[in-house]
Amino acid sequence: MPPPAGAAQDLLERVHHRYADSSGVKIHYAHLDGPSASAPLAVFVHGFPDFWYSWRHQMDAVAKTHQVAALDLRGYNLSDKPSGVENYDMKLLVADVLAVIKACGKEKAVVIGHDWGGAISWSVAMYAPQAVERLVIVNLPHMNGLRRELANNPAQQKNSAYARRFQQPDAGTQVTAEGLARLAPEDVRPHYVKAFQQSSIEAMLNYYKRNYPREPYTAATAEELAATPRVKCRVLQFHGLKDTALLPAGLNDEWQWLDADLTLVTIPNAGHWSHWEAAELVTRTLVDWLQR
Repeated sequence: MPPPAGAAQDLLERVHHRYADSSGVKIHYAHLDGPSASAPLAVFVHGFPDFWYSWRHQMDAVAKTHQVAALDLRGYNLSDKPSGVENYDMKLLVADVLAVIKACGKEKAVVIGHDWGGAISWSVAMYAPQAVERLVIVNLPHMNGLRRELANNPAQQKNSAYARRFQQPDAGTQVTAEGLARLAPEDVRPHYVKAFQQSSIEAMLNYYKRNYPREPYTAATAEELAATPRVKCRVLQFHGLKDTALLPAGLNDEWQWLDADLTLVTIPNAGHWSHWEAAELVTRTLVDWLQR
């Protein structure tokens, strides 16, 4: 069940603020204790532009059965903000999630990601499968699917124009904390303005400069597909069908890259932030799926 009214607001006061060390980079995460120290761990990974509070609708519900750690990605809010695009390579972002799992005293976790957090979470499941109990993805097709759509789907090419702008050297001069915060719901927007003022705009854009496919777009080759590790754990995936940044065609044939079962929930009236826009459905489905 979703948290009671007002719970998301006071979540800011109830979480414990902790830090993990990822090879010298300090990664902040907001922690809820869960039912016991022995409870399994769920790690939430936000996307762009966001911070740990993205998961305000889900954290309390999951904390009934799990310890919860919702991290700030490097570059965001209270986490460190190393300079240089090379410091935002996907391998380092994967290491940040593993550092949080270790800091919580666990060897594995349910990993839950949205947008860039989804890309990171897919990668954790592929390259560190021993650390992922189950995988939950919100509005981010498997990167093989996104590459295919960028190579072959004119609509996805058109709708990825924002990513090409973010890859330009001067992109940071066109983006402000206040402008980014307008993407958040009005009732929580002040929290987003504060978080983004504490973030590095350049770091946010480095995710695109380092990891997002660049023109000329190409689908993964047969050799690349064969070399990509398959996802071995169970997967729950949500996708708001009104998402204009990541079109649902990218979901096609995802089963090719998975070894376990996939539960796909498409939400007709939700967009890119389906865990906000359809919060009750996402939370209820997530909790039920975790208890199976």
